[in-house]
Formats: sequence, structure tokens, C-alpha cells
Amino acid sequence: MDVDARVQLFDLKTKYQFYTTPGVDKYNMPLYSVQTEPGNQIIGMYPVYQGFVPPVYIDGIQVPFQTQKNQFFNIWPNIVQSIGTIGTGNGTSGPYSLQIPLLPANAPQNPPFDGFYRGHVDITGIIATGNNVDPPVASQTQIAAAIASVPTTSVESAVFITTIDGTGQNVIAADSGWFVNTNVNLGYLMTPGKAPFGNQFLPLPASPTVASNTINYFTGLVNVNFPVVIPQGNNINASVFFFQSGLPRGFLFYNNIIYLRSAPDIQYLVEIDAYLSPAAFLNTSAAIPFGYMAEYISRGAARKILSDTGDVEQFNFYEPLFREQEALVWKRSQRQFTSTRTESIYSQGFGQGAGFNNNYGGGVTL
Repeated sequence: MDVDARVQLFDLKTKYQFYTTPGVDKYNMPLYSVQTEPGNQIIGMYPVYQGFVPPVYIDGIQVPFQTQKNQFFNIWPNIVQSIGTIGTGNGTSGPYSLQIPLLPANAPQNPPFDGFYRGHVDITGIIATGNNVDPPVASQTQIAAAIASVPTTSVESAVFITTIDGTGQNVIAADSGWFVNTNVNLGYLMTPGKAPFGNQFLPLPASPTVASNTINYFTGLVNVNFPVVIPQGNNINASVFFFQSGLPRGFLFYNNIIYLRSAPDIQYLVEIDAYLSPAAFLNTSAAIPFGYMAEYISRGAARKILSDTGDVEQFNFYEPLFREQEALVWKRSQRQFTSTRTESIYSQGFGQGAGFNNNYGGGVTL
């Protein structure tokens, strides 16, 4: 696990690709599933990649790779639509069936379509669930414990239903990033709480007749049962992030989450360069993926054992030998990385306007 953090090896540089889901704008970096090492030692869910680097392609067309939220959202702003009143209190906690008016009453069958951005659980939250399913899903009987198991800091809500109770206090229901296991276009609502595990599922009515405490992201239908009584006539309001779907041309990587703008209307192929975390090799006989790294990894393991046991004399003896192997391993990658000249303002790369035959290898270096 240290190797790719110490040296970014050419052999660990690979490509990550996935298909988008219509209407979904946020995607987590993938996680390895839990593995069992010989001796029944459990290897937890690790990120499959150390990180992503440009270029990034969507359906074969290169798009800008960004890592700064301010730059990305200056171009693709998250404009909150405060819908205003979508219902009024009736002197009970509910259930209330409400319609957010920006969407049609029936779910679209084919693109193009519009919708609301969805709540999201990041990879730290996925790890906390103990189940490598992303986005996380649950049944009506599982959801209360599921929402409470995820840290509040790992949830990014995008739909808010707000009102005021009889004491004048705010009452807020927000989407949780969890989805109904039989329909992933239905998101569960929650009551936002304090860190670390304060988010709670809204209480169910005595005799629920529909999927209570959910929002349909394609139709705008909200079924909610509030945790307190909403006085007669008090307004119930909604705030959402509305989108018009299309071909994504904006890409942000932040907090191990990929943000796409616009939200995709169909499945698109996303491809991006990445550095692999070789955790998949830990429980196999092929624990060392490349033979030339064998001595480097062995000396690195000995180095850790000596440091843990406090054998400073032997550690200092082995350290130059470990550094020598690290330099040799890194040399192979250096040869690959430096085999192509870095382009500058004084050079023209392949296919960059150096004459009519440039695309056939006629590029000119000044």
C-alpha cells in the first residue's frame, strides 16, 4: 500500500472507465470489496485508485479536468430553486403527499428529461455502511438504522422540504443519499442532525399506505411524515437543484467524488487516467504484480518490521539497501515518463498546426 504513495509508478498508471446513469450527476471513486487474506485476516474496503489525473474523455471527447470547486461551480453554478409553498399543514405530522411543480406527474420513459439533483453519500459513508453498494439502497424496514450508520459529514443533500412547527422552530426534511432498494429513482428523506451520527429517518405514520418519506426525482412527488405536528395553515416549502439533462461537458474531482455537468440524459462512457492501489493482490499467490519490484517490497517489509520492533541498528543497516531498490524501481518509470518530450510554448506537438501533413507525422519542433 505504500508503494504507489511513495513513487507514482508507470506500471500502476491505468485507466478507469464507467458508464453514467441517466439523471445522476455524482459518482464516487470505486472501492475494493472486502477480501479475506490467508489466516482469515480481513482486508477492508480500500479505494481502488490513489487518484485521478487528466486527461478525461466522455464518449471519446476530451473535457476539462478540474479539482477546484470554485472554478467548476463558477461555470456550472448550483442555483437553488426555492419553489415556495407546495402544501400547508393540517394540524398533524402527516403523512403529506406533495408535488414539486417543476416536473411532470409521470416519470419520463426516454430522454431528454429534466429532474432534481440527488442527495449523495461519499466513499467514507459507503465504507461506514459495511456494504460495497454505491449508491446505497435499503428497504423500508432497514432504512432507519442505515441512515443513522452514516456520518453526517459524508452526506450531501440536494432536496429540502421545510416548514415551521407550533413553537416557531424550523422543521427540515432533506434527502439522505439512500435509495429504495426496489426503485433507485426514489430517494429516502431524513431529518438532518449534528455530527457525527445525528441524521435520523423520519418517523413512519401509523398505517402507511404508500412509500412514506421518499421523493421521486423524476416526477417531483414527495411523501413525507414530519417528526412533529405542523399547525393548520403553516406553509410547507421546497428547495431543490433543478437540472436539464444533456451531454456532460464539465468534470470535477473533489472529495473522491466525480461531479458531472450537465447531468447525463443517457448512458455515456467516462474514461480517465488513474493510479492503481494494488490492494487486489494482497490475498493471492501473485502478491507482487511485477517481478522487478520483488526485492523492493521485501526490503520495505523488513524495514517496517525493524522499525516496529525498535531494532534501530539493523534498520539503519538496511535503509541504504532499501533506498537503492527504490531508486531502481523508480528508474523504470522515469524512462517511460521521459520518453515523450513535454510540450512547451516553444514546441509543437503531434497534430498541432505544423503544416498540411502534420497529422501524418510532419510535426515541427522549433
